[in-house]
Amino acid sequence: MSNVTLIEYADASADVRAVYDDIMASRGLKDVNNFWKGLAHDPKTLKRTWESLKDVMAPNGALDPVTKEMLYLAVSMANNCEYCMKSHRAAARKAGMNDDMLKELIAIVGMASETNALVRLYQVPVDEAFDGPIF
Repeated sequence: MSNVTLIEYADASADVRAVYDDIMASRGLKDVNNFWKGLAHDPKTLKRTWESLKDVMAPNGALDPVTKEMLYLAVSMANNCEYCMKSHRAAARKAGMNDDMLKELIAIVGMASETNALVRLYQVPVDEAFDGPIF
């Protein structure tokens, strides 16, 4: 059961409609997903989130679109976000993810979750060779 009502295009303010229009134009959609309709209660958050997502998930980055969607799906799985898992699984499939890729992704997420838990529970110290600046 949802805790939020969805704001449809016809009921949206001009600011919200502008974001909806950009989402639909950018993604070639006739309507926006429920995620955006729920966020529309806070037009500033809606706009900020859309702008950030559009930038991060742009197809012209160092990572290809299927990899980006699979990473988004993996994080959604790890966070147990049903909505995000389903929407990004669909997006990953549209970008080219096949069943074998999904099975391997699930295996990696499961293995990483298990080893992350073991490291946390045993409180394993980080190896000196791994401990340094990331850039």
